[in-house]
Amino acid sequence: MVPVTFPERRPTDVPTDEERVDAALRLLTGPPVALDVAVKRLARGSGVYAWWAAPSVLPDLPGPPNDSDPSRRMLYLGRATSLRGRILRNHLRRSGNSTLRRTLAGLLVSEGYRTTWTDRVVLVPADETRLTAWMHDNLRLTWAEDPEPANIEAELVRRLHPPLNVHGVDPEHVQAAVVAAKNAYNASSGPERP
Repeated sequence: MVPVTFPERRPTDVPTDEERVDAALRLLTGPPVALDVAVKRLARGSGVYAWWAAPSVLPDLPGPPNDSDPSRRMLYLGRATSLRGRILRNHLRRSGNSTLRRTLAGLLVSEGYRTTWTDRVVLVPADETRLTAWMHDNLRLTWAEDPEPANIEAELVRRLHPPLNVHGVDPEHVQAAVVAAKNAYNASSGPERP
């Protein structure tokens, strides 16, 4: 008797990665929320998030327009194991743990943002506060919960080409100004030499 094997089947209620990407894309391109509202609504679960700004904010870095609010364009897309924790503890507080904050500080260097060296380059405390206020004034947020955001983030970045993202972006879409800003920020302070 020959054993009968069945092809592996997926439960019908488990979405494919493509379905998850599409669902996240719908939420990410929905109406961007002001940060004071977003911080009250953010879930503690994992997911992806997108930062949006008016075209007059960083005008040399065009990003995809928002489907629900064409007066906003995407600047950055990220993932988090805790959306609330990532946004509140990293992106809205400390440059040492936020690629977004470091990049923004590098791009806004003409506004006099100052850095210092701890175990890495960070903004001085007064400028951490100033950057957070700038973000509240100029940026908006959307997000989508997802149990495995790492699986969908790369595809979202590949499709959308957010200008502040460098990793995972096709080389022809990497913005030279963003790379230069990151390098300038990282070179702005360093350990004291004996």
